[in-house]
Amino acid sequence: MALSAVREEERAGYAERLETFAEQHRARLAELLRSYGPGSRPAEYGRYMLAGQPESLIICERMETVPFLLRGRWKKGLEIVLLDDLEFAWGPRTRLNR
Repeated sequence: MALSAVREEERAGYAERLETFAEQHRARLAELLRSYGPGSRPAEYGRYMLAGQPESLIICERMETVPFLLRGRWKKGLEIVLLDDLEFAWGPRTRLNR
């Protein structure tokens, strides 16, 4: 679902942009995994399940880059609470669930 929010004109070189995003946000991504990933207290309650998934990197990048497009695509096929939880844990500049 997150990859469907990568626009056609962004696809060439997206892997490299994703690498750059991961490098720029390494500490933030590590904190996300430590605080909300598998073995964390919030994860014990079944929340924040996306925090420990590999696709969370793409989702976080899309939240930063095209949050409205991501949310619109997400609503068409997945439970919005999953995105809401990851959005809360990531803490993007634009909160869309309010």
